Amino acid sequence: MPVEVVPYSPSWRAQFELVAGDLRQALSGVTSARVEHVGSTSVPGLAAKPIMDIDVIVSAEEMQMAMAAMSSAGYVHRGDLGVADREAFRPPDDCPRRNVYVCREGTLNVRNHLAVRDVLRTREDLRDEYGAVKRALAAEPDMDIDTYIARKSAVLQKVLAESSLTADECLQILRLNDPRNGGPGL
Repeated sequence: MPVEVVPYSPSWRAQFELVAGDLRQALSGVTSARVEHVGSTSVPGLAAKPIMDIDVIVSAEEMQMAMAAMSSAGYVHRGDLGVADREAFRPPDDCPRRNVYVCREGTLNVRNHLAVRDVLRTREDLRDEYGAVKRALAAEPDMDIDTYIARKSAVLQKVLAESSLTADECLQILRLNDPRNGGPGL
């Protein structure tokens, strides 16, 4: 299946706010819940796959309560999909297209998502470089999602080098995203 990357759309922020409002209402009993727009659609000016990524970040003690609230709101639990302390949910509709995760606060996965977003929002040079890499990869006719993720790793490491993550944490992320660097694919 080809990878689709499109120019940034200002509508993504408004779409996120609508979904986030619904999620906040569903999670009103989960006191630690924060709804964060992450991924490329959260960065103004960045080309992206037209699918929002949303992290619902909660304390370890409230993970089960948050998961139950998500299910009550019509989201279908899909499991952790191989990422510890992150539970994936299929939304009740496809408008807008989105991936929604309930994540335990403080994990490297959450800190990675927030770091990439925050650096790219402030560093236009890295945002533009990352966008160019994404567009070039998506333009390759036989590109698959796993190769796409792996081949973005070098530029993402440049982004993460500008964050508060340690060198060891950046290496862990590299290994997760690119099996050629000792990740799960080996």
